[in-house]
Amino acid sequence: MSDPTENGLDLEEMDAPGAADGMPLTGEKTAADLEAVFDVPVRVSVVLGRTRMPVANLLRLDTGSIIELDRQVGEAIEIYVNDRLVARGEIVLVENRLGVTMTEIIKAA
Repeated sequence: MSDPTENGLDLEEMDAPGAADGMPLTGEKTAADLEAVFDVPVRVSVVLGRTRMPVANLLRLDTGSIIELDRQVGEAIEIYVNDRLVARGEIVLVENRLGVTMTEIIKAA
């Protein structure tokens, strides 16, 4: 890529993208701007906790087996979208079904 100063242009003289074609330069987006991605499927995973165990113990698991996790009751759970941590939340009961309520959104770094 060439250096703009090689062509005799200062950075102040360069137009921002969209300035020449009359597009607004604000960073604000609306729901209509995202409409193209509304139907894109994503995988949502909720991690209640983790543990490590030898394969031999894993093979002995059966219905009713208890697995001790690294979390305590009431501790926040992690919510992943496509393997990326996006939020933390709590387990809730909704009409005899488990659900998750988000309590913290994780900002992208």
